[in-house]
Amino acid sequence: MSPTNGYFIVSLDFELFWGLFDVKKISDYEKNLLNVRKVIPRLLDLADSYDVKLSFAAIGFLFAKNKEELLDSFPDLKPTYENSTFNPYKLIDNVGKNEEDDPFHYANSLIKLIQARESHEIASHTFSHYYVNESGQTLEQFDADLKAAVSIANKNNISLSSIVFPRNQINTDYLEICKKYGITCYRGTEKHWMFNTQNTKTLSSPAHKAFRLLDAYFNLSGYNTYKISEVKNDSGIINIPSSKFFRPYNKTLGFMEPMRITRIKKGLAYAATKKEVYHIWWHPHNFGSNIEENFNNLEEIFKHYKTLNSEFNFKSETMKGLATKIRHS
Repeated sequence: MSPTNGYFIVSLDFELFWGLFDVKKISDYEKNLLNVRKVIPRLLDLADSYDVKLSFAAIGFLFAKNKEELLDSFPDLKPTYENSTFNPYKLIDNVGKNEEDDPFHYANSLIKLIQARESHEIASHTFSHYYVNESGQTLEQFDADLKAAVSIANKNNISLSSIVFPRNQINTDYLEICKKYGITCYRGTEKHWMFNTQNTKTLSSPAHKAFRLLDAYFNLSGYNTYKISEVKNDSGIINIPSSKFFRPYNKTLGFMEPMRITRIKKGLAYAATKKEVYHIWWHPHNFGSNIEENFNNLEEIFKHYKTLNSEFNFKSETMKGLATKIRHS
């Protein structure tokens, strides 16, 4: 591919409570989860108004229209984590009968809404929020999980091409299985040590969390942009690494918000001028509180993108779209 321009990638981990059950209670986060149904339509409208393409990596559970379809879609093999806290299947008895009854565990209507906006992508976040670096689970269990994710997506006329691994746990041994099911790319992590997801205990240590928080405001890890020529093709699966997690608005640190947004805008400008890739990500539920402040910040970033698009031909692309461009180059 001729390096005539850089690319802006936006990916979202779409999970509802399936991505939080091991760290939170619904009652602790109910407002954020319920407001996802306000956030996603508004996010689609805002992105379309600035010609920004989005990749929504959705958990397979969310595709089910009701409890019967959810149960029928389960894989034969389920993860046998040593730490049972990570097992989502233990929640099933308490999951409601459909999306209207239980908006915390179903989202077929939102998936259909995204699907109707043809410029955006629906990607995979595995079927069950599967953790590939946790002890006890196996390659065979992951194979069954991904097969189930592809199957329920296909039932909704959606073909999965990209994957975002839950908690950004990357395990290259699992990429051959992704390739087997038609996955062409995945979201990797930043190169800096504070984002290494191989050792999950170290990643969640207070020191690592503190460094990642500071990095949102101060340039500790760099802009984490990269050239197309530097993109790795692991086992035939293209790695499209993250550049920055787009943290939600924090009232306590509200006085530092300009620094956080400026940090991202500088990263975008660097990528645009150097003809590189800048990839931000977050969860729709992150916007469930302080909705106006979060969308004001995002619009400032999208406006900056449009300026860079005009001045440097900086372009927005989905993960699938960028992988396709790389493959055809």
